[in-house]
Amino acid sequence: MAETNGADAFFAADGEQLVPSADASSPWSPDMMHGRLFGGLLARALEREQAEPEFHFARLTVDLFRNTKLEPVRVETRRVRDGRRIRVADATVFAGENPVARASAVLLRRGDQPTGTVPATKPWDAPTPDELGPSRVRSNGWLPPFDVWLVNAEGELTDDWRANGQRRSWVRDDHELVAGESMSPFVRVALAGDFASPLANYGEKGLEFINADYTLTLSRLPLSEAIGMESTGHVNEDGIAVAQCTVHDTSGPIGFCSATAVCNPAVQQ
Repeated sequence: MAETNGADAFFAADGEQLVPSADASSPWSPDMMHGRLFGGLLARALEREQAEPEFHFARLTVDLFRNTKLEPVRVETRRVRDGRRIRVADATVFAGENPVARASAVLLRRGDQPTGTVPATKPWDAPTPDELGPSRVRSNGWLPPFDVWLVNAEGELTDDWRANGQRRSWVRDDHELVAGESMSPFVRVALAGDFASPLANYGEKGLEFINADYTLTLSRLPLSEAIGMESTGHVNEDGIAVAQCTVHDTSGPIGFCSATAVCNPAVQQ
């Protein structure tokens, strides 16, 4: 199990405000909040205010349309539709009065499994984090405040982001998102979803695409703290990239993550 420490949390709750710590910073700038944390905060708010035991979060789309400094933020949610089998809800992160990110979630009511079989994604053969050993720091000098394992096609630990061919990784958060709160499986996978973009979009000159959004589609929530990502597609033209990954936990595939990204050559690494 990943150990957490409330003093090292990304945020501390202060009424409706969530106050970021220094660990909430982005690799793009030390005084900019990391976009992946918006996904976690949006998932946290949706789960706290819109979830019910019989409903499953089948889709989460996170729009990352504005940067913000390391300043307090708040999250508001709104139920868009409430049907017998489908619930739709939105959430928005505000820095001051400015919206900086938003999410749309689709919740589906759990029910009986169909009796017929359908071709399904097979479990991957990537070694688990326990089998790989300690994670490595690999981000142009930036120390990620979470564990990352890059796995090559031979199933070996690597630090080569620029390698061609199959790209696979595990990510695991070892900080609390909000001090004093256990991180739920939904929040954990929402945080990991942002990693689909750098995994799929990293090129020979570094990460020249910055993601504008990501969408998780989940058949179930993860059972493990480690979330696996396998890049399964990347297409780009005129400075616009689209990418997709299959999402795993240590028990098998759980869904997919797609991301759109725009060329950002000023931040070549």
